[in-house]
Amino acid sequence: MMTRDVVFPEGRQALYERNRYSPAIRSNGFLFVSGQVGSREDGSPEPDLEAQVRRAFDNLNAILRAAGCTFEDVVDVTVFIVDPESHFEKIWSVVPEYWGGAPHPTLTAVGVTWLYGFQFEIKVIAKLPEA
Repeated sequence: MMTRDVVFPEGRQALYERNRYSPAIRSNGFLFVSGQVGSREDGSPEPDLEAQVRRAFDNLNAILRAAGCTFEDVVDVTVFIVDPESHFEKIWSVVPEYWGGAPHPTLTAVGVTWLYGFQFEIKVIAKLPEA
C-alpha cells in the first residue's frame, strides 16, 4: 500500500483531521488539492459571497504555498457553485484577483444545490516544481 504524501497548510491541520480528509496529496509530480471553501479559521462559512470566494482562494493559496506552488502551477480547476444563475457573475468578478494571466488552466464549473452551507468551492490539480 502506498503512503499518501499529504500537504497541510499552516494552522488548519486540526480542521482537516476533524473532517477526515487531506487538504492535498502529492503524487507523480502533481498536487491534487481537495475542494476549498470560504471557511473561517473555525470552519464556519464566510457570510458575504465575495468575501467567501476570496477566502476560498486564500485557503487554496495557503495549500499551494505549503507544497511550494503558486496558482501559476495550476493546470486544472473545478468549481462548484450553488445557484450559478444568480451567483456566477458576482463570483467571476472576484476570480481575476487570483487567476493570473493567460494561458489559463482548464476549467470545469458545476452548478450544485448544496455545499454544506457554502456557496462556492474550488478544487485544483497543480504541477509540482521540478526537484
